Amino acid sequence: MPNQEQQYLQAMGIQSWELVHPERLQGYQASKVGLDKECKLLLVSENYPTPSEVTLFERVLKSFNVDLQQAQHVHLYNLASVDLSSLEWIWFAGCDDASISGIKKLHTPPLSEVDGNTQHRRDLWQQICSYEAN
Repeated sequence: MPNQEQQYLQAMGIQSWELVHPERLQGYQASKVGLDKECKLLLVSENYPTPSEVTLFERVLKSFNVDLQQAQHVHLYNLASVDLSSLEWIWFAGCDDASISGIKKLHTPPLSEVDGNTQHRRDLWQQICSYEAN
């Protein structure tokens, strides 16, 4: 039987929740969330891509042999809780986390600004090509 807190959450229509600042709890060690086994690229952005942005995203992924099913999205504020150990690519769209290393990184403005902007698309393509040259 659900405890009282779970009953309150269910009554309010809240199906899941997370602590905003778990580091403030003394002795609390948050476990890392694993990505799907087939995930090769993680998109980090403030907003989940719109349908038109997903179309652009999928076209870019195909350019370096990654399928849409091999990509996942996470908000920047949740990135610290994700296990990145098996990840090949990380794409920061409109945000950045300089502490990430050992993974191929892409940096762009938000996807909404990349779509239809020749210079942003060119910059993204140059980043992708720089990894293929190595």
